Amino acid sequence: MAGQSSSHAAAPVQWWKPALFFLVVIVGLWYVKWQPYYGKAFTAAETHSIGKSILAQANDNPLQAALDYALVYFLAVWKAAVLGVLLGSLVQVLIPRNWLLRTLGQKRLSGTLFGTLFSLPGMMCSCCAAPVAAGMRRQQISMGGALAFWMGNPLLNPATLVFMGFVLGWQFAAVRLVAGLVMVVGVASLVQYLVKDDAQQTAPLDMPVAEPQGHFLARWGRALWTLFWSTIPVYILAVLILGAARVWLFPHADGAIDNSLLWIIAMAIAGCLFVIPTAAEIPIAQAMMLAGMGAAPAMALLMTLPAVSLPSLMMLRKAFPAKALWLTAALVAAGGAMTGVVVFYTGAV
Repeated sequence: MAGQSSSHAAAPVQWWKPALFFLVVIVGLWYVKWQPYYGKAFTAAETHSIGKSILAQANDNPLQAALDYALVYFLAVWKAAVLGVLLGSLVQVLIPRNWLLRTLGQKRLSGTLFGTLFSLPGMMCSCCAAPVAAGMRRQQISMGGALAFWMGNPLLNPATLVFMGFVLGWQFAAVRLVAGLVMVVGVASLVQYLVKDDAQQTAPLDMPVAEPQGHFLARWGRALWTLFWSTIPVYILAVLILGAARVWLFPHADGAIDNSLLWIIAMAIAGCLFVIPTAAEIPIAQAMMLAGMGAAPAMALLMTLPAVSLPSLMMLRKAFPAKALWLTAALVAAGGAMTGVVVFYTGAV
């Protein structure tokens, strides 16, 4: 055993693998996220808008409403969704497991903080970040680190904060940043503490971890196939179902949603169910506020709508214990409602 451990410890790192992974990350994010968002920031500054609400003009026929929404939604996210599945599979075969266990694998607060930090460049919506989080979990990453990465992508997205400042006002962006940090770190830490993680490796960090054997392309093909079939079909189905239900989840009638505690709670819960592309919560809130919604329910919606969604929770059903996902959704809804209540009583926005 000692000789086997020594051989693992002495095995040289194949540096081309992590180098290839980070190359894919940089090129992929530049093409899908960074470059488009750079131009979109100037549009937001000049027009105080980043487009129309994706929830507007829903067809009365549920089937047509589902198809219409799915078409608009997937045209907006397909590139990021492909990148998410690609990165979620590559992280399983290109990054040494010891590297991941020493950062995101920590069950202490440090693992959650690393997950939060690593989420910042991604700028993905909850569904596009879900395959990456699922891939991390297959490498035995802690629940705290993986959840922080998953929620941090949409909630702490720097581009979204800039868009929000130009479109809704910098008070909204400031509240979103502070409350988002509290929500990401707090929810991930609480779930890590309250839910037993049987899937995570319990070996000491100073004990070398044997890397899986086999040809790189064969291992990647298996990881890609497994990740795709465990996330994408249920993702498409859930988007269609929510597309049909959008009329009842988010009414747009003038004066339908006032600045009350009841609507704060309702919007916080509805936001945890629905699925949107990155930053789409901004035009949704803008349209609903123009129709009469108060600032407090809007803030609750701005917190929960990007953070989690029913499709993203379903995509992660095999990566986390069911209790962890239900608890995450409940805590996000509570955090969104509390943020709205604070805004209601303080007039912060």
